[in-house]
Parts: sequence; C-alpha cells; structure tokens
Amino acid sequence: MNQDGSYFSMTIPPSTAKATTPGVHGPDVPSVQPTPLKRVVSGAALKELLAGGGGTQAKTPSCEDTEFRAYAHSEIARDVATIKNSVVMHLTATFLRTPASMDSGHAYLASAFSVRDRLLQRWNLTNEYHDKIGAKRVYYMSLEFLIGRTFDNALLALQLRDEYAKVLGDVGFRLEDIIDEERDAALGNGGLGRLAACYVDSMACMNYPGWGYGLRYRYGMFQQQILNGYQVEAPDCWLDSPNPWEFPRPDVTYPVKFYGHLVRDPEVPYRYKWESDVEYDAMAFDVPVPGYGTENVGNIRLWSCKTNGLFDLNKFNAGDYSGATGGQVAAQILTNVLYPNDNTNEGKELRLRQEYLFCSATLQDIIARFKRTGRPMTELDQMAAIQLNDTHPTLGIPELMRILIDEEGLTWDEAWSTTIKTFAFTNHTVLPEAMEKWPVPMLDKILPRHVGIIYDINLFFLQSVEKAFPGDRELLRNISIIEESSPQQVRMAYLACVGSHRVNGVAAIHSDIIKQSIFRDFVRIQGEDKFINKTNGVAPRRWMNECNPDMSELITEAVGDRSWVTDLTKLSTLEARATDSDFRQRWWAAKQKNKQRLADYILATTGIQVSADAMFDVQVKRIHEYKRQLMNILAVIYRYHCLKQMTPAQRTKELPRVVIFAGKAAAGYWVAKQVIKLINSVAEVINSDEEIGDILKVVFIPDYSVTAAENIIPASDISQHISTAGTEASGTSNMKFVLNGGIILGTVDGANIEIGEEVGEEQIFFFGCLAHEVADFRHYLRFHQPKPDAALQAAFDMIQANTFGDAHLFQPLIDAVLRGGDVYLLSVDFPSYIEAHKAVEAAYRQHDEWITKSILSVARMAKFSSDRSIQEYAEEVWNIEPAPVSGQSV
Repeated sequence: MNQDGSYFSMTIPPSTAKATTPGVHGPDVPSVQPTPLKRVVSGAALKELLAGGGGTQAKTPSCEDTEFRAYAHSEIARDVATIKNSVVMHLTATFLRTPASMDSGHAYLASAFSVRDRLLQRWNLTNEYHDKIGAKRVYYMSLEFLIGRTFDNALLALQLRDEYAKVLGDVGFRLEDIIDEERDAALGNGGLGRLAACYVDSMACMNYPGWGYGLRYRYGMFQQQILNGYQVEAPDCWLDSPNPWEFPRPDVTYPVKFYGHLVRDPEVPYRYKWESDVEYDAMAFDVPVPGYGTENVGNIRLWSCKTNGLFDLNKFNAGDYSGATGGQVAAQILTNVLYPNDNTNEGKELRLRQEYLFCSATLQDIIARFKRTGRPMTELDQMAAIQLNDTHPTLGIPELMRILIDEEGLTWDEAWSTTIKTFAFTNHTVLPEAMEKWPVPMLDKILPRHVGIIYDINLFFLQSVEKAFPGDRELLRNISIIEESSPQQVRMAYLACVGSHRVNGVAAIHSDIIKQSIFRDFVRIQGEDKFINKTNGVAPRRWMNECNPDMSELITEAVGDRSWVTDLTKLSTLEARATDSDFRQRWWAAKQKNKQRLADYILATTGIQVSADAMFDVQVKRIHEYKRQLMNILAVIYRYHCLKQMTPAQRTKELPRVVIFAGKAAAGYWVAKQVIKLINSVAEVINSDEEIGDILKVVFIPDYSVTAAENIIPASDISQHISTAGTEASGTSNMKFVLNGGIILGTVDGANIEIGEEVGEEQIFFFGCLAHEVADFRHYLRFHQPKPDAALQAAFDMIQANTFGDAHLFQPLIDAVLRGGDVYLLSVDFPSYIEAHKAVEAAYRQHDEWITKSILSVARMAKFSSDRSIQEYAEEVWNIEPAPVSGQSV
C-alpha cells in the first residue's frame, strides 16, 4: 500500500496514470459517435432509445405453454421417418432445394442441421438442469480448439449413424460421401488445440458441467500449400459455407476496451475508472459438444468481434469511405487469424489485443452467469473453476481483478483471494522462446489498467517473499513477474503461477522438469503441493471409435459390448486375444485396410503412389527444430545413400519403407520452413529414382489437419516422436498412434516414457540421450566442434553435392548442427537413432511378433484416455461433480 492509501504501484509507467482526477481527459480523446439504434416497432421504445435509454422492448411470456414445454423437454424421435422429415424440411425450407436442384453439399448441410437440432435441444436441457441444481462449472480457456469435423462424431455420439445412412441412401447419397463434404473447423493448429477439444469431449461424456472458451477465427492459422517444395500460406476460408455446428448468439455480447486512460476513484484510491479510446463488442458463437452414451451436451463458446455498430455514416457521407469502415476492419482483424505473425511490432500488438478480447469477453460472461445465482462475488470460486490452457489466457487474471475491484466493489484482498481460488494453470512448455512475455510499454498503451494491476500483484507478492526470505535479492529478481530488461517485460508464466491455486505439467517428466527449472523458486516459496502432474490424454471416441472403425469392431468383439468407448480399462481384455490366430489375422487385415486407405489419400493429395505392403514410417506434427524433423530427413538421406551403394540384387532384400511427413511451420519460422523445403526436395529425387522404386518413398502431406490425422494415424506401423530429451512437454499424437496399434520410435521424453512404462519396453523403441545429460552435451558442443558420425556426414555430403538441388539453400541447416552449437543435439543422437531404425526393421520382419506388439500396445493404453485426465482434474483441481441430465426433471 502506498503512502496515500492506494494499492497502485509507484513503479507503474507514468503514462498509465495520466488522468487521476475525475472529469479530466486527455486532448486526444475522440468525440463520441452517435449510438446506433435498433430497429423497433414500438414508438415508445424508439423514444426511449432517442432519450438515451436501453430500449427494453423484449418481453417475457405472460404464461407458460405446456405443449412448448413438453416439446422442449422431450427427446426428438429417433426413427427413420422423423429423421427423414427433418432432413427434407431443411433441404426445402432452410436451403431452398428441390430433388432436381440438390447436390451432396446440400445433403450434408441439411443432414447436419438436422443433427444440430437434436444437439441444441439437449444443450438447452443440459444447461437448464445445471442452472437448476446450482452446479459448479469448469471453464476451460484455450486460444485453440482443434475440433476437426463434427458430423460423423455427432452421429456416433447420438448412436444414429445407421439411421442417417438409411435416410441419405433414400435420397441418393452414401453417408461416407456426405461426411467428406464437411471442412475441418480452422480453430487450432497443433496438440494444444486438439487437447482442448478432447477435454471438452470428455467433460460432456463424463457428465461434468463444463464449457470451453476460445476465439472464432475467420481464416484459421493458414491453409498450407506446397509450391516448388516451399510452404506457402493461404487463408483457410472454412466459413465460406454455412457452419451448421455453431449457433450465433447476438444476444450474448460484451464490450471490450482498449487504449485510453484512467480516472482514480476519489473515495477508494485503489479503484479506477478506465476511459478507453476504443471499444469493440465481442459476440458469442456456441458450438455444442455431444457426449457419447449420455444426454449431456457440452459447449465451446467462441468469441468474434461484432462490427455492426462500427460503421461511421458521417465519414461515409463526407466521402471518406475507407475511414467509414475503418472501425469495422480493425475489429474484424482481431479474430481473423490464429497466431498472427509476431515478427513485427504490429503483429505483437495484434496478438496482445486478440488475447485480451478473448479473456475479457470470457470473464465477463462467467461473471454474468455467476451473478444470476445471487451469491456474493467472494463465492465465485464455489461456482466456477477456470483452467488456463497455457499462458495465452493469463490476462484473465488481471481482468478478473479489474472486474472485481473496479466494477463489483471488492477490496484488493477480497478480489485477490477470490482470483487465486478460481484459477488453475496448465504449463505446456519448458522452451525459453515459448515462454510468453509482453513488453511493458506495449501493455501500458493497450491495457493501461491491467499494467497497474500486474505491477501491484508483483509488488505484494515480492513483499511477501521478502518477508519470508529477508535479504535474498537474487530470489526476488528471479521470481519477479516483471523482468528487468530493456524494455521491461511481463513474464506471463510467472503471472499465471502467482495467480493460480494449482499449477500442473502434462507428463510426469515434464512436471518434474518445470519444478526443477522454470518454477524451481516458486516451489521453494509456495510449496510442492501447488505443483502437480496431470498427464495428457486423448478422446477414444474420435481417435479410435470414429477414425478406426475396423479395429473398433474387433475391440467390441473382445470386450463384448461398446462400453470400452467410455472406459478404456476394458481394453485389457485384448491381451487374451493376442494369441488367437483368427483374431490376429483380422487385426492385421484391419491395419492393412487402413494403410490402403492412406495410400489412396496420399495419391489424391500429393499424386505420389505408394504401396500399402511397405512399412509406413510416420512423423506428423508441428514443424519445429526441437521436434527434429531435420534428423528424420537426414536419416532418410543416409538410407538413400546406402541403397545407392547396393547392387540391384542387394536392394531386393531391403525392407520397403514409406516415410510420411506432415505438419505446418509457423509463418515467420524460417528454419522450420527450410526443413519443409529439404523434405520435399529429397522426396522429389528419391521418388523419381527408378533404381530405388518402392524400396523407399518419401511423402509430405500438405495442410495437416484433424481429418488428415484420422487417415494417417490408423495406418502407421511405426511413428516417430523424436524430440530432444527434456523439450517435449508430453505430446498426444504418440498416444493416438499407439491406441491405433502403431509402435513408437522415440526419445526418452514427454509421455513416451509413461507409454513405455504401460505397454512394456518390448513394445517401444527408445534411443538418444537422457534429459539430465542434455545440458552437459550442449555445453561441450558450444565450445567444441567434434567430427560428425560417418552416417551423418554422408547425409551432409549428399546435400552439399547438390543431390537435392542448390546446396546453398540448405547450408544453414547443416551449419546449425556443425557450427551453431547443435542446440537440439542431432549429432549426439544420430548414431543411436540409426541403430534404432535397424532394430525396428528387424522387428517388423518378424511378422507374428509385430502383430503381438500391436495388440498388446492397444491393450495396455487405458491410462491415456482424456477421460482419466478430466476425472483427475475434476477431483484434484476443480472440485466439481458429475451432473447427468438423463432421468432428471428440469
């Protein structure tokens, strides 16, 4: 507390508190534009609007209609006739089609809207029931939700796939063709967003009252195209056609402020009024998430800027047409693109405003829902648990403090206690470059009130630490939320840690590493109990039942019913079938069918023809140096080198292999984009080499997505998860591959370790150095330049001999290994990596043993269901209970 009795830090940048007396404004505050009026029928309502009133023209019913209530609280009939009537109604009334004018796109949309009708009815019942019983809800805040396609998943959850197949057959279409009409929702990029989607799925399936919150991106991150081997980014226009799976909520909008200045409350010195220069309305779009085997429906609420009120008619009439629409354009930009390139200052500001729009709208919505309970604001944590999925939503902490103090009238101590008890934080990385920071001057300009709150949070936290550890200035410097750099930076991971009651990692090794590294001092101060592990999981509904129907049928046969879809512990019954010759034969046939499906997909998307009889070797994930796609392609080059040294007779004895890559590089990540270029250049040479033929093929599948993954993952024989030890927090694709009968080739890192513990060392191929050895290797390589392994040197020689095009293009990649300190230890791990490949080939040649590995791996993977993860969060972090709607009176 300052000498004047305020809680406002004296170290706050001076521009933040430029106005401290009510009524005093800066000269640059723009004049107020006329408020747009709603179109109304009532003259009285119009008069009220013109007089500055709210225009409350909406009326509530004077009585309740029993038939309406009965319909709203009854399940829509599930028979084929009812479904057909619904689909035909949407074809004719929603999309104005006749039998002569419809096509497969219209059939998809009509069917999807028919399914949505059922989901929305259950959505209403679920939320009405949760409101009625006063259920505590969890709110999962994530900047990404990689949902994928919804239609097939919804049909499986509702258990109406056969009925819709019959209806679509009646009107002349195959269900499989209609499913292919749907585009993936472009709301995420990688594992972070897919994890969030799996978790909301599990909440719904397990009847936990929970919502996801995110942003509705107009163009996603980007659509990846490959031109001349290079990644080229194009907008992903996934919303060009109607999206049946979102429900616009123009009635749910919240104002979000930017820029401006502060006016101090004369009676409460630590309370301020934020007078902003810019204000947008965030509008909600609800995406229902069906629960499998339950009537509960979850929800993902996505925010988009509402631009209707930002058209300036005065400027338009004055001939300033671009100025008239400038406000609309500025608002639309905020939710146009996921992760805009932040290599420029403008890009950084856009990201910051994007994250704040997300946080502010979400917190306002949560508070509005809580206030309907009539409870005091200090009891918010008893009705709401907010989980931060990485650091992107961390601005929610100062935003909740702002609302509680400035708008709801709580004292600082009341607000801070409530905030800490409400928030929990999931950390997803230990990479320094991925630890989000924001420059203080930028925050001060865009969010002046929040900078003050963050400074005060930091001040009071440091004061408490100084009291417990007097005189330890180094400790204070290490844990300060404000990094004393030039300019000062706000360390968002530290803010999330200080402002949350629980902090978790996402795999056992990752949780140990963050406690020993980035949060070591916080563990010392706040205690071990605050820092826990919650190993990631994946949703078996999508990643087994939907994407691998043939294997799923075999599991159902072994278990005796479909209960395994929501209880993976029942996979253990597969162990008894691992020696059943007929079952093994059908298991292998299912894998081969999936491989042929992928081969067809590769031909359709890349024009490359591959044999399903070859071993499919897959690495699909975000392109990044630490994930080491470069090491993989260097091993491919070395294999090509070896094949070229053989005689034709020797080559016929080699195991045919198809090496499959997919993944996007961030638009501003030059090194990762050069790796993509190298992969495609190598593929072009090898695939056209007639001497090699089908012995080795290399494929880069463009525009990796959930749908692409659903084709790729069930088909893998071996999947590579080869990050430098200690850099991958967990990974979830490794879990998906093994749950679909694939085997892992990987480093001792992330969830690979726990997968190995569960399935047994015989079912996984490990290589490489260990996490505790990495620092010593890096230190040595920084000051020495050892001669690379012969195999690695052979790969470099082929590149430098212009075998794959101009060597100068790829020389920086080689230099990073030989002269740049080899940060990700390619040269260290390459020899053991090559030996691991030899072990994989030897095992694959033992056909019977390989089938046994595949079956046993699936049988032992129960731990990696997202249902297990969500149950642990619910019991140990969120303190929420299941609230099933089925059989309840609403």
